[in-house]
Amino acid sequence: MLKAIVTVMLKKGIFDPQGRAVQNGLESIGFDNVKSVRVGKQIEIALDTDDKASADASVHEMCDKMLANPVVESYSFEIKES
Repeated sequence: MLKAIVTVMLKKGIFDPQGRAVQNGLESIGFDNVKSVRVGKQIEIALDTDDKASADASVHEMCDKMLANPVVESYSFEIKES
């Protein structure tokens, strides 16, 4: 069995209001050294396979078709033993 860990983030240049809100919050409680914050999402997917090549292809397709919006988001993923 394998596990995919997918990270989806807004592309550079896309305004991140949630990241800005987190940055403002950190600054308001005294963390003055925060230059910027970007907020994304992490998705863990348990895969019923031991074939890393097919898992890689499958997760790539999942990301392209549903997990990430290619217009404004980029993604990366890692396949691990679960």
